[in-house]
Amino acid sequence: MPEGHTIHRLAQDHAERFAGRTARADSPQGKFSDAAALLTGQELTRAEAHGKHLFLGFGAPQDPAWVHIHLGLFGKYTLGEAPAPPPTDTVRLRLLNEAYYSDLRGPTTCALITDAEKRAIHERLGPDPLRPGDDPAKAYARISRSRTSIAALLMDQKVIAGVGNVYRAEVLFRHGIDPYTPGKDVTRDQLAAIWDDLVALMREGVRLNRIDTVRPEHTPEAMNRPPRVDDHGGEVYVYRRAAQLCHLCGTPVRTAELAARNLFWCPTCQPPARTRADRP
Repeated sequence: MPEGHTIHRLAQDHAERFAGRTARADSPQGKFSDAAALLTGQELTRAEAHGKHLFLGFGAPQDPAWVHIHLGLFGKYTLGEAPAPPPTDTVRLRLLNEAYYSDLRGPTTCALITDAEKRAIHERLGPDPLRPGDDPAKAYARISRSRTSIAALLMDQKVIAGVGNVYRAEVLFRHGIDPYTPGKDVTRDQLAAIWDDLVALMREGVRLNRIDTVRPEHTPEAMNRPPRVDDHGGEVYVYRRAAQLCHLCGTPVRTAELAARNLFWCPTCQPPARTRADRP
């Protein structure tokens, strides 16, 4: 599932290519045809992201109609320059103007919603490191009261929106925090450092349109090591590196399932705060 930086990049790309231009909307698949007919001839006036949710606003800025998109596990976007190729019958939503097109396939959600419905979605999500002005205090409060592991809490979109499996694994490694540490045992200073790091890492993810989490002194060039080869791309410390040696200490990276997702960590660089009999 795409992480928050991907969705913010999609919002940015749509704003740059479609804002202020009359668009034609189509649904070759047919599942969004009625809504697409309502959008055709309108201008995109706003494009926003909150966590893993994309919102495209059409019509009057004071009362826009919003297309709410959640890619889920299988959703994909293709953006390109006109002329657009003939759409396949898997395209849920195509936006097209004289210069650009975007094709959406396989999303979990693609729905036309009101401004009130959009606000309700924002209200149930946690603060997003990529949304200017979002206050992490709400996340700190929830984490500090919870016995749930910090690894699970970071993936809970009601706690912090936009963090996925990669950023979760990498930010905990970067701060030397055992992923099984209960939220209540993570200090406020640690939480503030995690939040600030997520802001910086995810902004860089938007800029590069990929995830890189290693510090300059740990890049392949700096360490004279081969670059990572993975369809995810980007240089990381532990994500998808199970049984490979930690770049910093040489300990094999460990993996385990947590809440139906694979967790990755270095047991040496992220020592447990206390002995846990239920650790894998």
